[in-house]
Amino acid sequence: MAKRRGSAHDFTVTVRRVVEQAIGEKLDGSPLDKPAPSGGVSAARRAVGRKGGMRRSKALIPDQRPEIARVSAEARWKKTR
Repeated sequence: MAKRRGSAHDFTVTVRRVVEQAIGEKLDGSPLDKPAPSGGVSAARRAVGRKGGMRRSKALIPDQRPEIARVSAEARWKKTR
């Protein structure tokens, strides 16, 4: 196997990031970029997902809700066995 060679650039980039994290801002004085929310899903996509579930639950007739709940409970219990 070929040995991977690092460059000085790799080291300096890493050091710069560590220093910026330590001081809480970039070296030029601008704020650090905020990381994406956990899971990599944007807030807009999470909001759409919540609305979709609410719309679906309102569209269901009352007889469908218990059936869907039963099927999902069976699927959860099946995983734990």
